[in-house]
Amino acid sequence: MPRSLFIAGTDTGVGKTAVSAALLRRAVRLGLRACGMKPVAAGTTLCDGRVRQEDVEALIAAGNVAAPREVVCPWLLSEAASPHIAAAREGLTLDIGRIEACFAQLSRSADCLIVEGAGGWYAPLDAERSMADVARRLRLPVVLVVGLRLGCLNHAMLTAHAIRTDGLALAGWVANEIDSDMMHKEANVSYLTAKIAAPLLGHIPRLPAAAAHRTADDYLGGADALLRP
Repeated sequence: MPRSLFIAGTDTGVGKTAVSAALLRRAVRLGLRACGMKPVAAGTTLCDGRVRQEDVEALIAAGNVAAPREVVCPWLLSEAASPHIAAAREGLTLDIGRIEACFAQLSRSADCLIVEGAGGWYAPLDAERSMADVARRLRLPVVLVVGLRLGCLNHAMLTAHAIRTDGLALAGWVANEIDSDMMHKEANVSYLTAKIAAPLLGHIPRLPAAAAHRTADDYLGGADALLRP
């Protein structure tokens, strides 16, 4: 079985894709067959006559295992909205069994499989289930991406608690600067380092959007031990 990790975030827009792509690039550096997976993605664009989704494309570009897009992302939703809303508007029911089957297919050709969640830990899939149910079904250790901005301490502590309450291992966390005007960044990181019972894998500074998916791996040296099978 490959070394697989589920990448969760304290909220949407905190850098899960940048961190997931960075972990894939580090795995490739380690000589591993690395593949990303985005079980549910919402918000597509039309590029050269083809439907594309930014997060999915970033994961595919960062890995080195060729896989069909419909396996990398079994549930691709058109509208950039919460998965349960976007799916309902398309008349879809998001089947976790389909996600599990795609995960198993990717696992057969990868040494390292990075699975990126959508939104926050409890982002809903429907009236009863959330992204947490996907992580539980796949039984993966979790890496938590903490978006450094005002309020992140509460969000990080709540999410770390929820992950453990749901019976999953918190393998580590990443501090990602998303608010360039945030005061006392280091003090916030120091607090979370003391309070979260999992290693800090890296602290990513504020990076230009165009560079975030390409250079964030330079700041995640603490993750290498997690990536090796």
